[in-house]
Parts: sequence; structure tokens; C-alpha cells
Amino acid sequence: MRTVRPLVILLAGLTTAACGAPDRLRNVGQAPALSAVENPQTRPGYRPVSMPMPEPQPVSHNPNSLWRNGSRAFFRDQRAQRVGDILTVKVKFQDQANIQNTTNQSRTGSQTMGTPSLFGAERLIARTGADPSSLVSTTGTNSNEGKGTVTRSETLTTNVAAVVMQVLPNGNLVLEGKQEMRVNFEVRELIVAGVVRPEDIESDNTIDSNKIAQARIGYGGRGQITDQQQPRYGQQVLDVLLPF
Repeated sequence: MRTVRPLVILLAGLTTAACGAPDRLRNVGQAPALSAVENPQTRPGYRPVSMPMPEPQPVSHNPNSLWRNGSRAFFRDQRAQRVGDILTVKVKFQDQANIQNTTNQSRTGSQTMGTPSLFGAERLIARTGADPSSLVSTTGTNSNEGKGTVTRSETLTTNVAAVVMQVLPNGNLVLEGKQEMRVNFEVRELIVAGVVRPEDIESDNTIDSNKIAQARIGYGGRGQITDQQQPRYGQQVLDVLLPF
């Protein structure tokens, strides 16, 4: 039974990893299909954003005045402000990191135990050739050395149109945008989501990605090139299951 259980787990992992194999076989020789345009709110698992909000302020109108208390602007503009409006996100991501860590650890210990005098029993011990004053002697040495280096440099600059999915009680906008571009047999995907303030939207209806709160930016691809860069399913399953 001990031998059968690891085999069952391995077979289950291989079956799970190969679930997408039929779809890939059907698409041999064909370009990857683009996803259909859909309402993100209808996707399984979608949940409206809930964040701490300030107390609502009552709206009052001043007699003989064009200004309404609580308004953010005097003249109406074309910037995104309602659910369904579109704005352009200027993605400018540049990350550089250089981390070096070195750890050295060393420990040495020794212990000696004996019975120089034990009601005369030390004489019997001495007849065996052992030294009664040093019956047990232990020594231990432990040494550990570790080094780690991380060097990373990433740059991403592009634009993507996003749709206002929700207007929070304080006026902030929840946006989400997805862009797919197919070049030959490779599809590149760009996903942007987060919360923005209407005041941060530029007059040309654009906003920088560094002004998006709770930003979620994903950039990747799928197709023949991506498949060649990934390990085979069997290797991925073995990397998860094998402890060494």
C-alpha cells in the first residue's frame, strides 16, 4: 500500500496537468484564438470592490448660484466619471533590484563525563582498561555558509484602454481593462485593474499607472513561443511532487 499511494498521486497529477492537452492538439497548426469581448461583472468569482468610505455628505443647493456644494468641477468635461466610461491607462513600469545576502554560522562544542570515585567501583572500571575519570567524551562541530544574489531589471511601457466598472461612494472609480494582440502564432495579453481618483485623470482622459491604487497589472502571452519556454507537463508535475 505504501508503494501504491505515491503512484496514485503521481498519476492524478499527470492527469490534471494534461487536462489542456486535447485543446492544444485541436489547435495544432492554427493561431491562438482571441478571447471574446465580455462583461467582466458576469465572470465567475467577480465581486464588487468594497473599501472603507467616509460618511456621506448631504448635497445642498445655494439659491441664485450655479455652483452646487460637493461638486468637483464647475464645467462639465469628457473625462471618465460614470460606469461604462472609458479612459486610457499609461502603463509605465520600471523596476530594478540588486540584493546580496551572505550568512556564516559556526558552532563547536565538547563534553566529557567520568567517575573518578564511585564507592570503589572505579577500580573495576580501571581493570577493563577504561579511564574512570573520562568515561564519556563527545565533541560536535557545526558550520553553515550561505550566499544569495538577486539581480532584476524590468521595464514595461504601453497604453491600454480601461472601462469604469464601479463608482465608489466617495467618487473614486474602479477600472479594469484587458488588451490582447496576436502576432503570428503568439497572443500577448495586458491586464490592468485598480482604483483611481477622478482628480488624477488628465484633461485628455488618460492616467498614469503609478496613480492607480490597489493596482493589478499583468503582462504575458500564450502561443507557440510561450509553450517552448515552459517545461513539459511531466517535468512540472515531478517538480511539485518530488521532495528532492
